[in-house]
Amino acid sequence: MRKIQMVDLQSQYQKIKNEVDEKVLNVMQSAMFINGPEVQNFQKELEEYLGVKHVIPCANGTDALQIALMALQLEPGDEVITADFTFAATVEVIHLLRLKSVLVDVDYDTFNIDIEKLKAAITPKTKAIIPVHLFGQCANMEAVLEVAKEHNLYVIEDNCQGIGADFTFSDGTVQKSGTMGTIGTTSFFPSKNLGCYGDGGAIFTNDDDLAYKMRGIVNHGMYKRYYHDEVGVNSRLDSVQAAVLRVKLPLLDTYNTARRSAADYYDKAFANHPHILTPKRAENSTHVFHQYTLRILNGKRNELQAFLAEKEIPAMIYYPVALRKQKAYYQESNDADFVNTDKLLDQVISLPMHTELDEEQLKYITDSVLEFMK
Repeated sequence: MRKIQMVDLQSQYQKIKNEVDEKVLNVMQSAMFINGPEVQNFQKELEEYLGVKHVIPCANGTDALQIALMALQLEPGDEVITADFTFAATVEVIHLLRLKSVLVDVDYDTFNIDIEKLKAAITPKTKAIIPVHLFGQCANMEAVLEVAKEHNLYVIEDNCQGIGADFTFSDGTVQKSGTMGTIGTTSFFPSKNLGCYGDGGAIFTNDDDLAYKMRGIVNHGMYKRYYHDEVGVNSRLDSVQAAVLRVKLPLLDTYNTARRSAADYYDKAFANHPHILTPKRAENSTHVFHQYTLRILNGKRNELQAFLAEKEIPAMIYYPVALRKQKAYYQESNDADFVNTDKLLDQVISLPMHTELDEEQLKYITDSVLEFMK
């Protein structure tokens, strides 16, 4: 049996090696390392895949979030609502821009922002909502957009874990994750569903004015060389990473199908176990399983992780500490308002999930979990 990895990028690379190597070597030979044709072509291809008017490539997913907020020209002290249960980058950028993060609980089953808690958190200072499509499944964007419209709020989708997912509205309309709000953002970190071989990110919007503004911001605020019209940053996707992404983008749906197949195997193995809850798949969103995250109900989550490590099976806990209790982002809160988040902190464990999992590996993983949980 091949060594089990949380993400097996080596095996994935071997299947696309020739094409990737050729494209990367072409970049080296052209010496067009920044904003070359590979970046421009990737931008167009991703726009077509997502069905969105504008893709603005950038250096990473965190920059994407920051640039999105910068483009909205919010003022220090303006409030931005997001989920308490997610990676820190989502609030990091809020605080970097001297805005105020307002953290709310998540839905226990989907791990995404709780709509009723979102509604309750809105104040006259609220200017934006950042729903996170956590672990590969869309937040309830129909409800989020209804709340945003009622209160005249911006919506920035944190799509760093959900690229390729489809959301179906009640009228039957289907849109890709990251394309429904005012602005969408994503990361191309190597372990993502669409990952490059370094850092990378992108911003999406259908708003022509915001797209223009963000294209300036990513390039030192310049639209004409050496003329700085905006306060900007230096955040560009380099040509080598774009070349890799151009190879992988046509395979994204195949990759996500492979992840769903592995998730199906896990689901079947753990079905009806009294102390294991498998990830719920929402009716209005497909799931691309950036992570496959169980909830362990018998209080032995940490012991399970240690047992799996002894079996040479990696398993990760995303995330062990609520954002509201992190030293850098601490905010006074009533724990009664975060019941789901606090339960999840003690229960969640993510099993290996990637495109190269085979049946032998999946059987060994599930048998090992069940051996411990019997």
